Formats: sequence, C-alpha cells, structure tokens
Amino acid sequence: MATDSSNGEQKTTSKPPPLPSPLRFSKFYQSNMRILVTGGAGFIGSHLVDKLMENEKNEVIVADNYFTGSKDNLRKWIGHPRFELIRHDVTQPLLVEVDQIYHLACPASPIFYKYNPVKTIKTNVIGTLNMLGLAKRVGARILLTSTSEVYGDPLIHPQPETYWGVRSCYDEGKRVAETLMFDYHRQHGIEIRIARIFNTYGPRMNIDDGRVVSNFIAQALRGEPLTVQKPGTQTRSFCYVSDMVDGLIRLMEGEHTGPINIGNPGEFTMVELAETVKELIKPDVEINMVENTPDDPRQRKPDITKAKELLGWEPKVKLRDGLPLMEEDFRLRLGISKE
Repeated sequence: MATDSSNGEQKTTSKPPPLPSPLRFSKFYQSNMRILVTGGAGFIGSHLVDKLMENEKNEVIVADNYFTGSKDNLRKWIGHPRFELIRHDVTQPLLVEVDQIYHLACPASPIFYKYNPVKTIKTNVIGTLNMLGLAKRVGARILLTSTSEVYGDPLIHPQPETYWGVRSCYDEGKRVAETLMFDYHRQHGIEIRIARIFNTYGPRMNIDDGRVVSNFIAQALRGEPLTVQKPGTQTRSFCYVSDMVDGLIRLMEGEHTGPINIGNPGEFTMVELAETVKELIKPDVEINMVENTPDDPRQRKPDITKAKELLGWEPKVKLRDGLPLMEEDFRLRLGISKE
C-alpha cells in the first residue's frame, strides 16, 4: 500500500483502494494498460503521451479542451490504434474505463490563467473532483501535477489585507486540488500520486505564453531586446521536459503518494538566463530591464532529495543543452532559418 507523506508525516491509508478492472487480473490474457492523460495536448502532456506510447502495452486516451493545448502536438499519434483523442473540458464529468489517470489539465502560464481566472480555479477544483470521482468508480490510480506555487512566497512581512494577488486562482486552486486528492485517498482509499512540478521548458511550449524561457528565445529569434523584469536577481530553476516526464512516470509507477518535488535544482537569476540565451542564440541582441509584474516570486529552487531517494530520479539535461533544442523547435514554428 502506498506511503502517505502528507504534512511531512509517514502514514498509510487503512482503507483498501477500489478494485481495478477484472481485466487486470486475467489469467490467460494480459490486457493493455489504459491510461487517461488530461491536458494531454499541452506542452508537458504531449511529451508524456509520446513517452507512454513508446510502450506497446499502453493504450492512451487524451482529454483536452484546447484552451492552451494544440492538436498539432499530438498529430503523429492521431489514427494510431492505441491512441484516442477526446475534446473535453474536465469541469464536466468524463466516463471512460481506464487504469491510470495523469491529471495535468490546467492553464500553467500567468497569461492564460489571468485571462480567465474563474476557469482556472474551476479546472483545479471541479476538474480534480471529476477525475477523482472517475478514479473512484473505475479503481484507477491518479497522479496530479501540482506546482511549486503552493509553497507561496512571502514578499511582504507582515502581510497586509491586500497581500493575495491575481495569481491566486492558480496557487489556491492547486492547494485545493492537493487537499481533495488526500481526502479521497483517506476516505475512499483512492491510489493517489502528487507531483509538485517546478519550471519546465522545451519544445512545444507556447511561443507567446509569457513564461521567461519562451519569452527570451522568441525575442532573440525576432531580433528584439530581451526584457528582464527588475531587479533581475530573482531566480528560477529550469527542468527540461524529458526529465520532467521521466519523473512523472516514475512517481506514477512507484509506491509513494508524495507530494514529491520534480524539478531541476540548478538555479539561475533572470539576468544569467538572458545572458545565456543571448550567447547561444543571438550574441548581438540587447538586454533591457523592465518593471516587474505583481506577485512575481523572488526565488524558485526545488529540494529533490525525496525524488532521488524514493524514485531514483534526478534531471540529466543541462540548461545549455536544452535551450538549443527549444530554439530549433521555435525556429521551425516561426519560419526563421539559422544564419
């Protein structure tokens, strides 16, 4: 039975999980593993689908409403006999027979979740409730991609009444989603896995999604100045998407509920990132300092001790190796040839 490490305590659930499909216990014929990926047309989701489809014993169903995802990310699998794509919003119930659920559906870029904050929190809360209800009904194991944002960032001390800002629809939504996961685990015995994912980058990111790596690369390719938000000393840690997918699969297949941080502990200031992009992509581009946006966290760096110890996972791709792969993808989509 999975180890429950909620609130830092080691406990095990006393309620047995719901039984999965009888097909899992067939004596004479081992059926394929049926896997649902919500948000599977998105950036991380589509890379996860690619990896899952490499296993010939996996059948993958993607549910996505294309709010931020794109069918183009999955074009190589459309028509494949082990792949199915459903246009579906997870705020509505979904009735499918599956063995595992990777619940990734949610806008993850500030541009999108600030554009529709109500939809964002509904996806996190109602969408997670619907997926947990599905997991309970069919006896599926469910993995939630939560976020480093749940750790917060006390920019102001002491905190005034105006402290919470426009990012709350995402941060609080993920906190509620985690709470729901553990409540269903304790009350109904659902097999859960929770990944707290940190900044991830790689091919298929939305080019204009407002996140710093895609911003810098797109600006460099267009010959525009790289805009670094003041003071430029704020830090982020960047995990290449293939490493992230490997961590998620290891968590799903392992015996630990989490939450477990999945991210790259290599920490870079925004100025350092801009200088690296400039060096690798367009050495003559300018770097401009601009005003910061509200709620911008000062630091983000994962402690991946648990991921190393419990999952045997740590990132392999260095930032300087991952950025050129992302540049190549952006060039292809923007129609910009290499000089």
